[in-house]
Amino acid sequence: MTATLHVIFGPSGAGKTTYANTFARREKAVAFILDDWMARLFAPDMPQPIEYEWMIERVQRCEAQIWSTAAACLAAGTSVILDIGLMRRADRARVREIAEAAELPLQWHFVTASAEARRARVAERNVVRGENFAIEVTPELFDFIEGVYEPPEPAELDGAIVSESV
Repeated sequence: MTATLHVIFGPSGAGKTTYANTFARREKAVAFILDDWMARLFAPDMPQPIEYEWMIERVQRCEAQIWSTAAACLAAGTSVILDIGLMRRADRARVREIAEAAELPLQWHFVTASAEARRARVAERNVVRGENFAIEVTPELFDFIEGVYEPPEPAELDGAIVSESV
């Protein structure tokens, strides 16, 4: 069986991390969750209010390490699941280019939900702080992320597994 690069994307609060973790357990794959890396490595030092440039620099560092580690897993024959944001079409295109250049089997997974459901889920996650809690997503941060997010074009969903959570 060939190792596959599974890439999860969708808007904030859609259930991507829950989907990634469930999928990883079921498929015996390794999940790389960017929010977990950011929370563990940088949350204690995060400036308030959040500074975009500060955050992006650290996201890029985490992504570089995630890609390096994921490549080792794939080379060893283990499928990998990436939940690394990919809010913009250009970010998703970059991942596609990397996978194609490395000749990696690529499977996209689009996870979505209504804005109301996502906003409520994020608010609840901030309070409960359960298994999928990595960092607090304030209403202001949620609105910021909503402004950055670019829904997929129909062509991006060709061959993708689409999951709509309630």
